[in-house]
Amino acid sequence: MTDPILKDPRKLYYTEKFAKQDQDTPALQQKMTPVPDTGEESYTGHNQLENRRALVTGGDSGIGRAAAIAFAKEGADVAIQFFPGEEADAQEVQAAIEAAGRQAILIPADLRDDHVTSKIVDTAVEGLGGLDILVLNAAQQIAHPAIEEITTKQLQDTFNVNIISMFTLVQAALPHLPAGSSVVTTTSVQAFDPSTTLLDYAASKAAIANFTVGLSKQLAEKGIRVNGVAPGPIWTPLQLDHGQPQEAIPEFGQNALMERAGQPVELAPVYVFLASNAASYVTGQIYGVTGGQPINL
Repeated sequence: MTDPILKDPRKLYYTEKFAKQDQDTPALQQKMTPVPDTGEESYTGHNQLENRRALVTGGDSGIGRAAAIAFAKEGADVAIQFFPGEEADAQEVQAAIEAAGRQAILIPADLRDDHVTSKIVDTAVEGLGGLDILVLNAAQQIAHPAIEEITTKQLQDTFNVNIISMFTLVQAALPHLPAGSSVVTTTSVQAFDPSTTLLDYAASKAAIANFTVGLSKQLAEKGIRVNGVAPGPIWTPLQLDHGQPQEAIPEFGQNALMERAGQPVELAPVYVFLASNAASYVTGQIYGVTGGQPINL
């Protein structure tokens, strides 16, 4: 009898404290120490999304990048939206998608701009020849210790990027999504247990959770499933672009039950499952990938 393959989750990936670091906007994954694991080498595909066509927002780095690379390794063509200035990261994702033998479409776009979401969808549909997976993942996160420090501009930008763009992207994409399509949102553990330094971000993520469940009820009659993923402390550029108080970076994720921060590739299988036909009876659900912190609607 062969022995089972078991891996202690506490000792996977990076388990040490992080070096103090920050970046100016936009933060790049390739400049992080250590560079996050987004699956270029560590993710193995199993043809779960053969010939599917996906649009992933915020797909140049972090969780969106891991989802985009996993989709390609599962057989999908992928368009990624990214914030202008993050071309260096986006080109790495393009190379990874093409190395998997799939088509990659790069779409630089600022989600704060008026009417940009319809242009994003049109570019993706034209480039891919259609659309049947929509991953709404792009986000802004800026930490402040006091509510008085959150400007109206920051508040508007956070909601425009994090939740309002989801409404308009779905509105633009819906005419192109056939029955069997999947919409996957990225909410957060912050929606259920908000940190004191992330009031606007956490509020927007709570709105995403609510939006996900409500939208699933609308789109079920069209045969379109809608689900969400709620990450916990995941090592991404979002944390270094004012997303965490700098003094918190070395200990980032260390208080999780797994005693470490998560890596983006650890979320990829959940996005793949929710996008795939294997999740045919799953809609209106939020999947937590939090290192042990519970989520509750």
